[in-house]
Amino acid sequence: MTDHKDAGQLVCVGTGMLLGGHLTPRARHEIEHAEVVYGNFSDGLVERWVEELSKRFVSLQPHYQEGRSRMIGYEGMVEEMLAAARAGQRVCGAFYGHPGVFAWVPHEAIRRARAEGIRARLEPGVSAEDCLYADLGLDPGDCGCQHYEATQFLLYQRRFDPAALLVLWQVGVVGDRSLARFSTGSAQRALLVEVLQRDYPADHRVCLYRAATFPLEQANIRWLTLGDLADAEVDLADTLVIPPARPLTPDAEIRDRLKALEAAGSAG
Repeated sequence: MTDHKDAGQLVCVGTGMLLGGHLTPRARHEIEHAEVVYGNFSDGLVERWVEELSKRFVSLQPHYQEGRSRMIGYEGMVEEMLAAARAGQRVCGAFYGHPGVFAWVPHEAIRRARAEGIRARLEPGVSAEDCLYADLGLDPGDCGCQHYEATQFLLYQRRFDPAALLVLWQVGVVGDRSLARFSTGSAQRALLVEVLQRDYPADHRVCLYRAATFPLEQANIRWLTLGDLADAEVDLADTLVIPPARPLTPDAEIRDRLKALEAAGSAG
């Protein structure tokens, strides 16, 4: 590990999903007091809002190039933030939602910074997952909840429980292995439907969910059958929520053993 005695620090914060409404006091403090603020926002309105909080804002969007793997751009973002921290600056990286949820750049930047002896940390933010529970009235504690990135779910043989909620993220680019596309088509979604129909019937109701990002917006909630998913219009920001297909199955043996433990405890 290299010890950068004169290095600055790196803090990656989340701005939440709702413009201006989800920013935590700690995240605001980091943005306002950083010597340079790097932000990765696809929406120009969000960039201008962050610029009002810090006149030292630098957009990371130029690292994206059409037709090129996003990983190349992500590497550039990481190194640009680290270069400022190595130079002794107090650096803030600002990202949509939670900086540690479906966000490779903040995690990698923090990891590399710490490996070089630079002080670095993540500050939590309101994520799309948090909004999903509130907007759909779901409690992950009711029957359990499983989260997967949609393409990863498709590429690997996952063991999951159809008696619990299943949430698939980035379903709008499901099947893209190049990391260079911002959408995939009905053929890729049809393959996802085929895999899901091993455990869910075609008429099972599922939800395409997109959190609101502006104060006057409502969350985009579309219920449809699993069989209709392939031909549905799916946005990059859409998340697929699949309710349980069957009730929880009681484990009679474990229940009996717990009952015996309880009886032994009260007897003692």
